[in-house]
Amino acid sequence: MNLDASPRHLQLRDWLFRRWKTSGLQAGDRIESQNEIVRLCDFSLITVVKTLKDLESEGVIRRQVGRGSFLVATPWAEAHRRIGFFYNRDIVGGGIFDNEFYTRLVMAFEKGVVSAGHEFVMGSFTNERMPTGMWDALDAVVLTGFTRQTRLEPLSETSSQVSLIDASLDDPRFHTYRLDYGPAFAGMFEALGTERRRYLYLDSTIGSREQAARLKAFQEARASAAVPQDLHILAVNQETDIGNTTALVEAIERGKPDVICGHVHQSWRPLIRGLSEARIYPFLLDQKGPGFVVDTANWMAEVLPTIEANLADRQSPPAVHAFPARFLG
Repeated sequence: MNLDASPRHLQLRDWLFRRWKTSGLQAGDRIESQNEIVRLCDFSLITVVKTLKDLESEGVIRRQVGRGSFLVATPWAEAHRRIGFFYNRDIVGGGIFDNEFYTRLVMAFEKGVVSAGHEFVMGSFTNERMPTGMWDALDAVVLTGFTRQTRLEPLSETSSQVSLIDASLDDPRFHTYRLDYGPAFAGMFEALGTERRRYLYLDSTIGSREQAARLKAFQEARASAAVPQDLHILAVNQETDIGNTTALVEAIERGKPDVICGHVHQSWRPLIRGLSEARIYPFLLDQKGPGFVVDTANWMAEVLPTIEANLADRQSPPAVHAFPARFLG
């Protein structure tokens, strides 16, 4: 337990609120008895008794002889929510607003949160450190930018509801809002796959489950094309090493691709156009194409109500929510 100079009964009050909030308890739910609380934490029986009496006098709990204690109110839950969006600074080189994709994502999320009458908070974390203390003051946090190097242990330390967006983990504890590019890839090969072409797919060196899922979906769509398609995969760092384009230039000059797609950084597009007449299809948000496009207004119309519903019932089992991208040629 963190060191705290506040009175012991206030420390216990905070501990109980965190525990009940994390458990998703609602008015009418039964809470632990005073003896159970003593066994669960390092507070004395005297402190526990005083704290429960204070909560009862404030109308937060109701104690009934022979039946137990029950929540009457949930002070930590309000109609006005504080919802945070946090990104991994280790993979977004100069900050989130240097990345066109993430900029559009966070702007769409903020618009949806504020339009619903809630408070929006934005911040960052790193592969090694997460601001779980700050997250405790929020009702929900939505995180993006997980890699195989990201430490996941801090996620279990916060009382805030944790969700992932444009990310996924081998962990069943969190609601996940991911993008499904399978339909968009299939749409591209349906439009272009009637004749044999050379494709250069730019895969990301920043390894993650989403990166691997996109590549797999692309390969499956290519295999389903009407005629065989030639594919070369080039690993690029589209986040923190965008100035290194040597391998990209060599791949274009050597392979002479007809289509270049995938993790195409916006600063590379003029370079590509100067070297090749290839069609360029990047991952895009709220743009008219060409590329694999996601309409964030429609996406957020699915994401935000689900987050609010999960806050109202934190005992609902986590699920993976997939939103399809579409191809615009």
